[in-house]
Amino acid sequence: MPLASIDVDTRRSPTPAETALTRRVDLTTLRLFVAVCDEQNLTRAAQREGIAASAVSKRMNDFELAFGVTLFKRLAKGMALTPAGEALLHHARVTLLNVEKIAVELSEYSLGVRGHVRMLANLSAIVQYLPDDLSAFFDAHELLRVDLQERPSGQVVRGIEEGAAEIGICSAEADSRALEVFHYRYDNLVVVMRPDHPLAGRGKLLFTETLDFDHIGLHTASSIYLHSQYAATQAGKTMRLRINVPGFDAVCRMVQANMGLGLIPDRAFAVVGAGMGLRAIPLRDDWGRRELKIVVRDAANLSATGRLMLDYLRAVETDRRGQAGGQLG
Repeated sequence: MPLASIDVDTRRSPTPAETALTRRVDLTTLRLFVAVCDEQNLTRAAQREGIAASAVSKRMNDFELAFGVTLFKRLAKGMALTPAGEALLHHARVTLLNVEKIAVELSEYSLGVRGHVRMLANLSAIVQYLPDDLSAFFDAHELLRVDLQERPSGQVVRGIEEGAAEIGICSAEADSRALEVFHYRYDNLVVVMRPDHPLAGRGKLLFTETLDFDHIGLHTASSIYLHSQYAATQAGKTMRLRINVPGFDAVCRMVQANMGLGLIPDRAFAVVGAGMGLRAIPLRDDWGRRELKIVVRDAANLSATGRLMLDYLRAVETDRRGQAGGQLG
């Protein structure tokens, strides 16, 4: 398979010049290019890859000369991508991922594993639903493997667009752009507090009622944090934010330490906070009920394992509702 995409008319054979250019693209240079993009600095990229900075610089310069393009704008405090660099970054990530897939999948076939799928998901999906869902999936498909990484919803979308994974799960509020979208689950936000907090006796709360008190926020890229900031702005107020933390367990621990209120999904509280002696009061605002969605680039072109996973995740909520309805009946 080709290691990089070049704008060539697919209706004809590549010219000798085009073939020569293609052969100049090697995996080491692509890996170094991605490292420079990630670090936005040659020295840090070289340290990350264990190579001299001068060698990295020479490879980048040679690459630009070979293709007659400029990939980076050299700035006083680092390096920024040009439009050509942005295009190459997308292809480089896809190429390196495909090479990694080859190595992983071949090694797994040698061990008897018959399929592998990469997934990206936000924290809400990973804490609340995926452990049980994936456990049941593996019960039915013992020889399959899943590589699951946690990312904020916006980065889930970007990762699926760039080919970093086949399947993503994110907040329905995230802009899915040109990706295909399928429903996954719903959750409901709760305000977490100590039992001695002035609001602890309430049955439900509007978010604006919490804004006179200190808050513990999730990381600034999380959809819950972004929506709570937007809601505060719409109310003409500012959140009294004491600290940002990376996860739901950290939110609950900070609440327990009397640092303020926390806003997390109800099922996440049941998993990580129920044993901490805290109260979780449902949020009355409409945005407190959230949808999680599945995103893919093209469902028709997923791998066999990816399609199997997508079909399973789409069916799991329907099956759960059917079982609940049967119990109520």
